[in-house]
Amino acid sequence: MSPFMILFASIFTNNMILSNFLGMCSFIAVSNEVKTSMSLGQAVTFVLAITTALNWIVYHLVLVPLGLEIYSFIVFIIVIAASVQLIEMIIDRYMPNLYYALGIFLPLITVNCAILGVALFMVIRDYNFLQAVAFGIGSGLGWMLAITVLAGIRTRIARNPIPEGLKGAGITIIITGLMAMAFIGMAGIVNMT
Repeated sequence: MSPFMILFASIFTNNMILSNFLGMCSFIAVSNEVKTSMSLGQAVTFVLAITTALNWIVYHLVLVPLGLEIYSFIVFIIVIAASVQLIEMIIDRYMPNLYYALGIFLPLITVNCAILGVALFMVIRDYNFLQAVAFGIGSGLGWMLAITVLAGIRTRIARNPIPEGLKGAGITIIITGLMAMAFIGMAGIVNMT
């Protein structure tokens, strides 16, 4: 499959959030404002692009030749943690308002299961380097699209009367389910599984 098709599919038809439900913690918690959601989405996209490329290199050029594939989980997590720490320091230094707006969810990108999921799917699907990078970027863009759309919807419905039992997480889960159905409706276009 071409890298462009993988990029397209990972944004729309095989979206990490809406198809695999990976990365839900920060997705639900940070999706209150569009600007903050977009910023976190950009940080996740950047982390995914960098870590997918680094993890592909480490896996195929170090772990496989040495027969150490069993340590891939640990190595992937170390690469992800180091990348997130670097990004956190850069954002704290150059964009302090964004740093405080993202709060605890910026360092929690390290344990975002979507980030590790992309690295594992990359190995399972046996992507070459370009396919892996396209998959990482597309997964990040898909995650950013989903969280930004959810934030926009939540902003719009905040002013509307919602039954007390559905306020907060309840309505967010319903909206996410409806968004997932809409994205999965495009699954016949390109499917990567």
